[in-house]
Amino acid sequence: MKMTMRWFGSEQDHVKLKDIRQVPGMSGVVGALYDVPVGDVWPEEKIKALMDEVHEAGLEMEVIESVNIHDDIKIGLPSRDQYIENYKETIRNLGKFGVKVICYNFMPIFDWLKTDLHFELPDGSFTMKYEKAGIEKSPQEMVDSVLNNSNGVILPGWEPERLATVMELFEAYSEVDEAKLRDNFKYFMEGIMPALKETGIKMAIHPDDPPYSVFGLPRIVKNREDLDWLMTAVDEPENGITFCTGSIGEDPKNDVVAIVGEFAKRGRIPFAHVRNIKFLNETDHFEAPHLSEMGSLDMHAVVKALYDNGFDGYIRPDHGRMIWGEEGRPGYGLYDRAIGASYLLGLWEAIKKG
Repeated sequence: MKMTMRWFGSEQDHVKLKDIRQVPGMSGVVGALYDVPVGDVWPEEKIKALMDEVHEAGLEMEVIESVNIHDDIKIGLPSRDQYIENYKETIRNLGKFGVKVICYNFMPIFDWLKTDLHFELPDGSFTMKYEKAGIEKSPQEMVDSVLNNSNGVILPGWEPERLATVMELFEAYSEVDEAKLRDNFKYFMEGIMPALKETGIKMAIHPDDPPYSVFGLPRIVKNREDLDWLMTAVDEPENGITFCTGSIGEDPKNDVVAIVGEFAKRGRIPFAHVRNIKFLNETDHFEAPHLSEMGSLDMHAVVKALYDNGFDGYIRPDHGRMIWGEEGRPGYGLYDRAIGASYLLGLWEAIKKG
């Protein structure tokens, strides 16, 4: 198992590589190129420059999050074939520099939804919160709310240039239901499989956040049944899962421990986001500190399920609170993620030695 932390690059992230390097047990960062338009090929020279910067800091970058999927692929437009060819070229370019896993999602329009990016907890820290009633507004109002409360940084999946035409995107997806989105996923995965076989890179799909339909948009990565379909529809080891406890766990009907154990045993989890959430009711929740006692998920049981079922991939603590006066991209402060990583590493060591 390797512990990692997401990093948004020296131009966009207030957290420095030298600081991440000082977190005990941190093997590397999970990075990406954010200045390449979705659908374009990632150039070798840009990949090399990013990789060199990370390596010079004494860290690895074997996981990329994300090479985003163009909407034409998800919608199933004729233009998807060219975008799939571009994606295959990006996979090959990443493979030349030692990338092992690509985390991505197949969610229409919105990569994730939170209704409060600065929810204050009783201890004075700030976290992200989701209230189902908070999304009972128009898509444009939701976009404006997130972009106006992002502390002036670009949030992953909420790129302003793409969301500037959000209502046009809704129209484009109007004929896409869950069955069609599944067909388009299978077409995409089968299309890129030759490049994955060539490079040995594994694709790791991220669950839907939240794991149910919002604004009438289809969702196909919501629960155990969805994950099973995705893995069996293209039954290749390169087709894997980014298991995110904080997303799958947002539906209390999902047995997070059983699901993570099953798919780890099947060898289909190359990457995991391990964080806690605290339910306020059946749908509303906030992102809690990682400790089991402070949330609604049993982190010890999650880590034990991974260990007991042979997980040997990458973990990141995913999001954290903003603590000790730190300011920056919501969910991506250094301090609480470092605490979360250390907690998870402690659980892993105790389980391993126990």
